[in-house]
Amino acid sequence: MKFTNEKLERNAPCWCGSGRKYKQCHMNFDERISRFELQGFRVPKRSLIKTKAQIEGIRESAKVNIAVLDAVADKICIGMSTEDIDRIVYEVTTGYGAIPAPLNYEGFPKSVCTSVNHEVCHGIPSEKVILKDGDIINVDCSTILNGYFSDSSRMFCMGNVSPEKKRLVDVTKECVEIGIQNVIPWHPLGDMGSKVHEHAVKNGYTVVREIGGHGCGVEFHEDPFVSHVSQPGTEMLMVPGMCFTIEPMVNMGTDEIYQDSENGWTIYTEDGKPSAQWEVQVLVTETGCEVITW
Repeated sequence: MKFTNEKLERNAPCWCGSGRKYKQCHMNFDERISRFELQGFRVPKRSLIKTKAQIEGIRESAKVNIAVLDAVADKICIGMSTEDIDRIVYEVTTGYGAIPAPLNYEGFPKSVCTSVNHEVCHGIPSEKVILKDGDIINVDCSTILNGYFSDSSRMFCMGNVSPEKKRLVDVTKECVEIGIQNVIPWHPLGDMGSKVHEHAVKNGYTVVREIGGHGCGVEFHEDPFVSHVSQPGTEMLMVPGMCFTIEPMVNMGTDEIYQDSENGWTIYTEDGKPSAQWEVQVLVTETGCEVITW
């Protein structure tokens, strides 16, 4: 992927929509990216750099996303069905004038993903799935507000969760926190992903390779793919204005997974052992990152 886009004259209006001349706005920024590209780094296209107006729109969407997960956190309980969670998400989201991004996305039938125990991700809410004492569940919420997208997920421990499951949930959250700390502008994404992987492995866990984070904001899923098992010095350069998710899926056993052959969505651990995931959406800044959702 090359950064090279339409060449702008120094005195032309900047591509970001600021109304300022290019030479006074993003010209030096563009030249810096081009220098990294010449050194062999994979760099983002201009379309992946969010403008000020887009960032404000994403932030507003994120406020709804956070409020929806807060509502789930307030009401989730043993004996509730995952369909009950779906209803909460739909009602709260639409109550804010927003749209649940998963609903009808590529045929997904519900407003939220609910993944219990050995379900890695994309669990489909159902009246038949009742939360039990000792379960762990990931609730993955994505929101569209005025055309802008936000995305995050949280883990919930139901009642008397075993120490082994609780530790998995806690270490997975630590992995996300380490990821946030390692979003460093003008460094490659692989530096961040490798730190996430390192922490999981150090604690005896594995990280799913096939599914990771993604760009998000103007579309539901944008470039880049965000690996959490990457090598230092690899992957796309992180530059201010990029917006993406950090969402490692950490398994207690093998990192091998499989997809539900009937519904075509739900992903499970191959060995049936538990999996956990936390997800945040971040905006790369000049000094690190802003956590947009949690």
